[in-house]
Amino acid sequence: MNPILLVIPILSVLMFDLGLSLNLADFKRIFKQPKAATIGLLGQIVVLPLIAFALALILDLQPLFFVGFILIACCPGGSSSNIFSKLAKGDVALSVTLTAFSSIITLFTLPLIMSWAVTYANGGVSTAINLPVGNLLIQNIILMLVPIILGVLMKMRWEKAAQATDKLLSKIAFPALMLLAGIFFVQHYDTIAAYIGSLCICLTLLIIVAAGMAALISRVARLTQQERRTIVIEVGMQNAAQAIAVASSPFIFNKPEIAFPAIIYALMMNVVLLTYVGFIKYRHK
Repeated sequence: MNPILLVIPILSVLMFDLGLSLNLADFKRIFKQPKAATIGLLGQIVVLPLIAFALALILDLQPLFFVGFILIACCPGGSSSNIFSKLAKGDVALSVTLTAFSSIITLFTLPLIMSWAVTYANGGVSTAINLPVGNLLIQNIILMLVPIILGVLMKMRWEKAAQATDKLLSKIAFPALMLLAGIFFVQHYDTIAAYIGSLCICLTLLIIVAAGMAALISRVARLTQQERRTIVIEVGMQNAAQAIAVASSPFIFNKPEIAFPAIIYALMMNVVLLTYVGFIKYRHK
């Protein structure tokens, strides 16, 4: 089975579900909580890619993994971050706002950063890895922006149906992502097995360093405890489905190796952040 046939509907469903959870107040919140929202978005869109680039250089990743590593850091916040924020007793409303805004902003920042990443990985010459920027922008609009808009429209027109649909989709999102990861593992077992150790270390470091930096910046900015927890989770949990869609799409990279970091990241981000949530619950007890 071609993984792209599974990742496209998964990504579209995740974005549609995000739209179902949005309302006008979520977009106004960026003006009501400007400091927290700004720090959260800067952490995701600026700080995270910089951390990823630094780690990729230090750990000397090969070109395809380098591109996949940077790709993860350029993606917006994952939809599951809202659930994790709730479990961590964070600011769930802020989490929804950050996920929504990062999903829209990265439609344009992702092509810019990835164009540079591909050129860097190729040693300044656009040969080994090709990135059709126009196709990337079009795919992101179709698979991300359009489903979000449809979800928002459904909620505006049929609120009760939207709430019921949101409740159902939120339960199947994570199992669907794990199914996708499982298919990739089976189809590319030999290659993934050969690099899983080094990639696990790289991606775990990325999540821990990014979350730690988010916690530090949030504390220096004197945000509330709820806001700090939410920003840690938002910066540490990116949309792995989008990274896989970009990497494996026949219209963009069409290279499964670029998707390997996202596959492993999908697992490690849940392990690390569930540990973080567990630590918070332990402290409360």
